[in-house]
This record gives sequence, C-alpha cells and structure tokens, in this order.
Amino acid sequence: MISECAKAGSQALRAALAAGLMVTMFVGAAVAGPFDDADDVGQGVPKNDAEAFKLYQEAADQGDVIAELAIAEMYSDGRGVQQNSVEGLKWFRKAADQGNASAQSMVGFSYEQGRGVQQNYGEALKWYRKAADQGSALAQFRLGVMHTLGRGVPQNDAEAMRWYRKAADHGDPEAQLRVGASYDTGRGIRQNSGEALKWYRKAADQGHAGAQFNLGIMYDNGLGVRRDYAEAAKWYRTAAEQGSAEAQYNLGVMYNSGQGVQQDHAEASRWFRKAADQGYAKAQRNLGFMYYFGWGVPQDYVRAHMWSSLSAAHGDQDAAQIRDLIVATNRMAPTE
Repeated sequence: MISECAKAGSQALRAALAAGLMVTMFVGAAVAGPFDDADDVGQGVPKNDAEAFKLYQEAADQGDVIAELAIAEMYSDGRGVQQNSVEGLKWFRKAADQGNASAQSMVGFSYEQGRGVQQNYGEALKWYRKAADQGSALAQFRLGVMHTLGRGVPQNDAEAMRWYRKAADHGDPEAQLRVGASYDTGRGIRQNSGEALKWYRKAADQGHAGAQFNLGIMYDNGLGVRRDYAEAAKWYRTAAEQGSAEAQYNLGVMYNSGQGVQQDHAEASRWFRKAADQGYAKAQRNLGFMYYFGWGVPQDYVRAHMWSSLSAAHGDQDAAQIRDLIVATNRMAPTE
C-alpha cells in the first residue's frame, strides 16, 4: 500500500507539472501569434498564467525543483500572481538548496541587486560561485561583473576577464562582448585587436547590437582587420535596426559622406533623426546642420535652431555655434 501511494503521488506530481508546462506553452503561443486564428488551440486546457501558477504550485509543494523555479519566476515577474520579490526569492532559494544552478544564480542576483532581500555582495558571491562551479554562464558572467566593479571583492580586471571568458566559452553573448572589449582596451589582458574582432563577431552573430556596433567600429578604423567601409556600414546598419543610437548616428555619417554606401543626404537625415529622437547629442547637432543647410530635408531654420539647442544643452559646442549663428543672422528671433 505504501509503495502504491508513493507511485500515485509521483504520477500526480508529474501530471501537475506537465499541465503547468502545457498551460505555459499555450499562453506563450497565444502571445507569439501563430495560432491566433485557431479556435481550438489548447481546447480543454486553461490558457492563462493564473491557472499555470496553481498547477506549478501543486508540484512545487511536493518539492519538484523545476516547479519551484517556475513559481519563483512567476512571483518575480508578476505572472499569474501579484508580483512579490520576497516570495520569488523564497522559491528561488528552495530550488537553489536542491542544487539547481539557475536558481542559485538568481539567489545571487537577488542579493547583488537587493531584490526581495537586503543587498549583500558577500552572499551574492557565495551563490554565484555555487552556480558557476556547475557551469552556469549567468553566474560566471555576474562574477566577472562583480570583479570589474569591485563588489564584495577587490576590483580586478584580470579576474573579471577570467570569469567573462568562462561564460563566453558557454556561448553567452554579453560575456563574449566583454571579452572582446577586454582585448580591445587591454583591460585585464594584453591588448589584441584581432582577438577583440573575433569575440565581437561571436556576440554579433548572436544578434548582440553592442557587438555589432563595435564590429562596425573595427572595420571603419581598420582595427584587427583591413579597413572596409562597406563592411562597417553593414554592421552599423544591423545594430541601428535594433535601435542602437550610436550605430544610427554612425550610419548617418556614412550616408552623409558616401563612405561605404552611396551618398544620400535624405538617408543620412533619416538615421540622424532616429538617433536624435533617442537623445543622442551628436545626432541632434548633425540634424540641426542638415536643416540649416537644407541637406536631405527642406531648409528650416526653426528646426535647425531646435535641434542645435537640444544638442548644445548636452554641451556640444559646435551645436551651440550653429544655434547662435541662426540668432545672430536674424534667421529667427531668439524666443521663436
């Protein structure tokens, strides 16, 4: 009888966990959109986070580590239950105490950031090390950050690089970017532009906009590779399309000068505008110039003054000069 009860309990646990996973999958599919027109998707299965939470709770209460992790994430994100960082940490800790590396990383992150608990870098380091020893790329990356910033440990670029490299070797794109930047700047390791280029490319190929921008810089300036403006423009564009203001500005510069792309002032203005709308001062300055001279946009001294003033407010002296020139030549009144 005892063995039969244990077996039945195990089956119930697996059923609850599987049901929770099914609900989560169907909710994800509904958000993603592929089945928006299908009336019978998830028929017979509740398609909401609150129901998924209840089902995960049943499994978590029986000690299932995956369910504990799911409950922790739902509390942390406020999915299916009211957001509660303290409860989230409680369930991360339960999973972490069972040796789950992902949960250990999140316990470390909670202590590092002070989420659901008083900030404690020593505790953060302890939990990150537990997870890092199991090969958690997230924990290895965060240990790199802790050594870069001197959080709970003496600031040490070489030790930071060692941890970034471990995470990068596991394929973490942010860590790959940091390894590339370390080689690029010579922080924590001997400067090597070729190695920087290699690691930037690894992260860029995974879609990391910062790495894509840095690759553009490398090709633009011939660092670790033969200078190639067309290749630089390609990487700037890839990062710009993801919203990188720096890349949008640099791509605008290339269209304005005709380097790596066919010269096109209208296209230059379009990219300057995208970066300017994000508050990028250099783009605001250049957009002011474009309006002042009527390059790629209708000449408009009011807009030239506006964009130049915004850039000048960030301390750009060139922008301040064009702003003052507009006023001095009576192109518009200072209060207009």
